[in-house]
Amino acid sequence: MTEGNFVDYVKLHVVSGNGGKGSAHLHREKYISKGGPDGGDGGRGGHIIIKANSNMWTLYHLKFKRHFRAEHGGHGSKSRSTGADGEDIYVDVPLGTVIRDTETQNIIKEITEEGQEFIIAEGGMGGRGNWHFKSPTNQTPRYAQPGTEGQEYDITLELKILADVGLVGFPNAGKSTLLSVITSAKPKIADYEFTTLKPNLGIVEYRDFQTFVMADIPGIIEGAAEGKGIGHRFLRHIERNSTLLFLIPADAPDINKQYEILLDELRRYNPDLLDKERLVAISKCDMLDDELKEELKIELNQKLNVPYIFISSVAQQGLQELKDKLWQMLNV
Repeated sequence: MTEGNFVDYVKLHVVSGNGGKGSAHLHREKYISKGGPDGGDGGRGGHIIIKANSNMWTLYHLKFKRHFRAEHGGHGSKSRSTGADGEDIYVDVPLGTVIRDTETQNIIKEITEEGQEFIIAEGGMGGRGNWHFKSPTNQTPRYAQPGTEGQEYDITLELKILADVGLVGFPNAGKSTLLSVITSAKPKIADYEFTTLKPNLGIVEYRDFQTFVMADIPGIIEGAAEGKGIGHRFLRHIERNSTLLFLIPADAPDINKQYEILLDELRRYNPDLLDKERLVAISKCDMLDDELKEELKIELNQKLNVPYIFISSVAQQGLQELKDKLWQMLNV
């Protein structure tokens, strides 16, 4: 999935169909002079239905189609014939999509299960035909009900990626490089900050043909929870990750301090993120010789209160151990 094709936020205008009018027909047939009322009911207006589709990873297909309008129900007719129901409109979305009311920003529904359907705008009810209203004192009612109007809403769809492992780190920490090495994803890689402008997903192949999904979000900087940088736009994707993998380069001035800054940004954005399993990967460790690595281990054992592992994506060091550790954490 390329950056340009990743869309995780769209606004839609949805209108369901009106219900059809009931018929006020009176039965007329040869040799039957007073057949009485036989007007049929109007059909239901079409619904607008949000449907989960596990084959989708993004809202890109909705980028250029923002308006959805369902069919109106058909009108009732003679012989108690009911009008046809309006055709329902289905809007497919990936798992992890949150539906909000655009005006109030209140959450209406979260789509998290394959095949899940939710009627976001119900079609109007069809009106009843005049045969419903006949009675001993009103044997030829010449009126019927009109159908009710459909519903009209402005909604916002917001995607929160459903991934097993979320990569968290400062810009240029090596997240995209790691993703490109242990998955088939092809994220943009360069030696300047904010190379990643959109989240990337990759499937990590593990032993015995097992897999798990890893997500790389744009780098977080200090103050991201208040809107600095671009990482704050994508912090919501971390909310659905089972395990958080913090990536900190071996040449960082203070590894523990960088970890605490990243942790604090997550805390300020959503304190519930701290309840997730966490692992720190010290990247670019091919720059360290054995002596420096031992010194760094002593320092980390004293300061870092979370499990850590040394890796190098370029030199292919520690990657299998990393996958083993992540798999263990995901299957506790």
